[in-house]
Amino acid sequence: MPAMPENSSPPNRDMLIGALLRVPAQAIHRRIVSELNAAGFDGLVLPHLAVLQFPGPDGARPGALADRAGMSKQAMNQLLGSLEALGYIVRSPAPDEGRARIVRFTRRGRAAYAKIHHILRGIEREWSAELGPRNFAQLKALLLRVWESPLIR
Repeated sequence: MPAMPENSSPPNRDMLIGALLRVPAQAIHRRIVSELNAAGFDGLVLPHLAVLQFPGPDGARPGALADRAGMSKQAMNQLLGSLEALGYIVRSPAPDEGRARIVRFTRRGRAAYAKIHHILRGIEREWSAELGPRNFAQLKALLLRVWESPLIR
């Protein structure tokens, strides 16, 4: 695993679950953006992951994406405008829904989203090697159990 940033202290057994989940997630997000940029997906920055996170924006309304990301519709529309200007998404009228709009990936956006999946598979292989396949499988199983539980609703 990569070294911890200089400004962070070593973890201890008393750390709360929020930090234990947040710090690895932030490291994963930084790596995704770094590897996307290195692969030629220029202009993507950390905030764009609020749009590109699973299950992706394709076919969703901006308001639904804002809710999913826990941000205002105005902030989401700024991110969508940025991604649209970079050529990753387009916003178009929703069929039969008046002024409603939906988000669609462009070819470049689909390629970036596929690259994110590839990056995450690589991270999983590294974590499995570091933790051991059995421990990594247990970690994923426990996180999936939390995902499916009322704990996160």
